[in-house]
Amino acid sequence: MTTHVQLAEVPAPLVALGVAVLAIALLGIWLMAIYNALVSWRVRVQNGFAQIDVQLRRRHDLVPNLVAAVKGAMAHERETLEGVTKARAAAVSAQAAAAAIPGDAAATATLAAAEAGLQSALSRLMIVMERYPDLKANSSALQLQEELVSTENRIAFARQAYNDAVMTYNTRLAVFPDLLVARLFSFLPAGLFEAEDHARAVPQVDFASAPPPRAG
Repeated sequence: MTTHVQLAEVPAPLVALGVAVLAIALLGIWLMAIYNALVSWRVRVQNGFAQIDVQLRRRHDLVPNLVAAVKGAMAHERETLEGVTKARAAAVSAQAAAAAIPGDAAATATLAAAEAGLQSALSRLMIVMERYPDLKANSSALQLQEELVSTENRIAFARQAYNDAVMTYNTRLAVFPDLLVARLFSFLPAGLFEAEDHARAVPQVDFASAPPPRAG
């Protein structure tokens, strides 16, 4: 006698449930992968800003020392020196606000504007210093100026690395399907740190061709 064994069919509702669970699992993995990638790029933006922050703090620390080193020889340049001091105070305030929320577009734009103002004030100071050849014997002032130039170069390098990270991050927020995850988890675009063309470098003082200071 031949026995026929018939396999029980899987109930349709159970099959549907299995398919649904698998689909949800795949969707979860997809969401997690995109979410983690966005978080990774956001961290890169924050780390990039931290590098800028380090160099800005260095510049802010150097400025009062430079002012103190030259103010004795530049007694008639009170307005210029006060302009540098005020610009530094504004930059320090903007830096503190931006550091609290690194990458924030509004705070970064405010910081960039404040740093451009400080850079412009420093440029005016350097130009005025050329009228005082006696400062060529002031080793402290010359050393501080060199350190400022070096720091500006470091800021420019850190700014480029930060902006590159911001561009990649913002692009991912704008393209499909990443934008869906970005909107779901409230990822916000980061702000570029853009320096104005006239405030990109501190000029070197050339005492050789410096005219005499104006009479007081």
